[in-house]
Amino acid sequence: MSDRDSFQSISWENGYLRIIDQTFLPKREVYSDLTTVGQVWDAIKKLRVRGAPAIGIAGAYGFYLGIKDFSMQNFDMFYSESQRIADYLNSSRPTAVNLSWALNRILVTIYAYKDRSVDELKEITLKTAITIHEEDRRLCKEIGLHGAELVPENARILTHCNTGGLATGEFGTAFSIILHAHKAGKVNKVWVDETRPLLQGSRLTTWELQKAKIPHTLNIDSAAAFLMQQGKVDLIVTGADRITKNGDTANKIGTYMLAVLAKAHEIPFYVAAPYSTIDMNLESGGLIEIEERDDTEVTAFAGKQTAPKKVDVYNPAFDVTPNNLITAIITEKGIIKPNFAKNFEKLFT
Repeated sequence: MSDRDSFQSISWENGYLRIIDQTFLPKREVYSDLTTVGQVWDAIKKLRVRGAPAIGIAGAYGFYLGIKDFSMQNFDMFYSESQRIADYLNSSRPTAVNLSWALNRILVTIYAYKDRSVDELKEITLKTAITIHEEDRRLCKEIGLHGAELVPENARILTHCNTGGLATGEFGTAFSIILHAHKAGKVNKVWVDETRPLLQGSRLTTWELQKAKIPHTLNIDSAAAFLMQQGKVDLIVTGADRITKNGDTANKIGTYMLAVLAKAHEIPFYVAAPYSTIDMNLESGGLIEIEERDDTEVTAFAGKQTAPKKVDVYNPAFDVTPNNLITAIITEKGIIKPNFAKNFEKLFT
């Protein structure tokens, strides 16, 4: 697969972070340059950069932007301030584990080199962020290659939210499986959930599928069950923002509903995510902190009010799919099948 078959939505450009501002898509392809940690925090919080792996990458670069101008030379002071920057960035979006994973990886690396000068530690921080970015690009390709093995010939795939190059370093997670299966001639059509309330499916996934010239049809979220009932879906592939020790999986709101429907219609339900998304510190999905977003995402559309004023709104950004509804989890390390708890233990030892 050539580089022309994929794209990158996030890059490090000689001292600053450049992103595709996803809030403008699909109408305009706007690039934004982020030069401060505050700008990175804001971009993550306001979904200008989104998708668990991309958030982790942006957070890593944002960490460097936050510490690069520190003037202190004492390690303890430097490390304490570095922890403050990590905590600040981690507060932008708490559900996606990739962000905390990337920030913690940098902190651990800094501490491992505590005998170095502060200037050297700053260089090490940037090199670690670049490494995290490069690793994500490679592992997303591996996820796609592993997952494509599970896709039958002439497949009709249903996906939810956005999991492509916009959400990762390159290729994507669930999207990488679709992309590589398409290159192998296996894909008949991709059904794309619009993914309310922010329409990441209709705004972003269809945009990426058009770029890759993959056949697709956009459907309203509430049509997914009817598509399955009509026998028009062969498998479902989604991403994940956090996977717990027992295989419970947090992903964009609406994912759990799809998993229940897939079980009822005997359709394979696959989750694609990097190894770093598995949180072995959480026993089960009930312990995952679920982000709730602003009411106006639900009460207004395109700047126009669509619900009565002062109406109560429940707007969780994610839901949790129990492990017993998941056919397999696909990572860069291969295809993981139930029993997830047992197989994760093997993966981490």
